[in-house]
Amino acid sequence: MSELWSHLVSWFASHGVLPVLQFLHLEKLSGHPNDIAASLLIAMLQLCIIGFIFRPLESLMPAEQWTDRKLTRVDFQYTLMMLVGIFPIFSYLVLAPLANYFGGPDTGPSDSSASPLAITHWFPVLNQHPLLLFFCYYVVYDLTYYWMHRLQHALPWWWALHSMHHSTRQMSCWTNDRGSLIDGFLQSMVLAVVGIVMGVEPEQFAWLVLVGELVQNFSHANVRIGFGPVFDRVFVAPKFHRLHHMLVDPERPGLHNCNFGQVFSIWDVLFGTALYGMAPRPTGVGDPTVDADNDHGLIGLHWAAFKRFWGAVRRPAGWKLGEVAFGPDYEPIPIDQWEHHGVGHHASPAQHQGAAATASPTPANEGASAA
Repeated sequence: MSELWSHLVSWFASHGVLPVLQFLHLEKLSGHPNDIAASLLIAMLQLCIIGFIFRPLESLMPAEQWTDRKLTRVDFQYTLMMLVGIFPIFSYLVLAPLANYFGGPDTGPSDSSASPLAITHWFPVLNQHPLLLFFCYYVVYDLTYYWMHRLQHALPWWWALHSMHHSTRQMSCWTNDRGSLIDGFLQSMVLAVVGIVMGVEPEQFAWLVLVGELVQNFSHANVRIGFGPVFDRVFVAPKFHRLHHMLVDPERPGLHNCNFGQVFSIWDVLFGTALYGMAPRPTGVGDPTVDADNDHGLIGLHWAAFKRFWGAVRRPAGWKLGEVAFGPDYEPIPIDQWEHHGVGHHASPAQHQGAAATASPTPANEGASAA
């Protein structure tokens, strides 16, 4: 299977990617055409899984009933743009050269150019067990994502960018890739640096990304699916992640600061940010400045996020950890000093009724917040 994949990547690189790079005069840049070919093939695989598996599930067992899917269109457009355009080019022009600059992947304890923190440098026996090695990589990768995600919510200037992802009122299988390009760049650089330090090979890193992306595409899907009382405590299910995207409740304003995991929900359990037992709730944000993202198209979304970012990053308040809303001139306002006057203004009565239809127990960690 691995050999077949390698042949497919090489063929596509030679007949599809390289001619385009030569036409654009990019072929001499650091990086190998195989990297962008692998990214594109993985992107196509991802799009097929989303479109032919996750999307039909949304029609069969929706968490929320919508009269239309208008607000999901921009997420679909952005997913296409990211997966078949921006991310493969970014991988070729930035991530691959960065990995090469730091010496590339670890090839064993004798490789003096590899990272001294590479997993196989300290545990060379893992080279003989590729699946176990991949699992070890993923545990570190996912733990890094968890803490990075919490920082995205706690650092005001980063929330100014990341809030674009949370502003969607119709969270669907296409929502995962909805996000500011600056936010995406920062995430990619953090995760790529961790991958380089661990000694992950470029192809392995691409599969790490695919696994994470597919799980997130599924966890964002508008479906009422959980994994049961045991596996819900280990893996992120759509019901679990939907609570992370819930619209703020003025009566319990810290309730939505939960469920930050990407693939493993065990991190939320261990660090006290897990929330279970709630019925599906309307998704989105209570801050009218951020909620206004829904009035914009693909370009307007990014411009709105950038204005929030610029308003926050140039002020001291933008660097003080804590949950904020955005006031005049996009000034970050600590949430305890902000009136929740806009909360719930966009949720339809049907959504509220559907969210309240199922009685739910009060979670033990209801007040858990992102530090």
